[in-house]
Amino acid sequence: MDATPHLLIVDDDSEICTLLSSFLAQYGYRVSVATNGGAMMRTLASAKIDLVVLDIMLPGKDGLALCKELRASGRLPIIMLTAIDGEADRVLGLEIGADDYLTKPFSPRELVARIRAVLRRAAHAGSGAPPGAIQVYEFAGWRLDVTRRQLFSPAGALVVLRTAEFDILLALVERPQRTLSRDQLLDLARGRASSPFDRAIDVHISRLRKRIEADPKEPEMIRTVRSEGYYFAVPVSASGASP
Repeated sequence: MDATPHLLIVDDDSEICTLLSSFLAQYGYRVSVATNGGAMMRTLASAKIDLVVLDIMLPGKDGLALCKELRASGRLPIIMLTAIDGEADRVLGLEIGADDYLTKPFSPRELVARIRAVLRRAAHAGSGAPPGAIQVYEFAGWRLDVTRRQLFSPAGALVVLRTAEFDILLALVERPQRTLSRDQLLDLARGRASSPFDRAIDVHISRLRKRIEADPKEPEMIRTVRSEGYYFAVPVSASGASP
């Protein structure tokens, strides 16, 4: 069985598809291309794809609609390609489940770095913790199961988190009562360095607050430290085995 990651580029610009296919092949990836949503779905039905690079501006259904459909049906890693001035599209893409985004024009080497980071996170999400490692964190009645990658409310209800949301929450609870900058959170949770103006962390923090805070507008757990970053304010306990 071929273990080489198989990427699908969805972009209606044939020149970009050709250039990226050639470049990514040099890094050992198998690459398929699709120019619209229909072609994307046909490829996904006929081949095992490990990650989708999805442009927003597509004929017919746009990339945001396609991203939402993909996320509703599974956890296939998705990197969105957006216009340089499309901040609203970038934020919306993250909110509906994209794992990362890249603005055009971009460096192909940066795309390779993003692909590697997203694939690494996806592989980690599917693996268990090593024996003896911390597997459960508890805070304010909540339980974060690292092995199963699940969050349980004080009432015992399962709260579904996206991959990035889980990774950011884990980074925070591993370092309680300590201010972490956006860059530190991006590096810890997503495995890559980022521009200090990256809005991804703010989007995911906002979503996390809606899930775990009694009043997301007046958060008690995930607090903002002005001009510095975020601070997990409640005590955290850790144990080495899932209940």
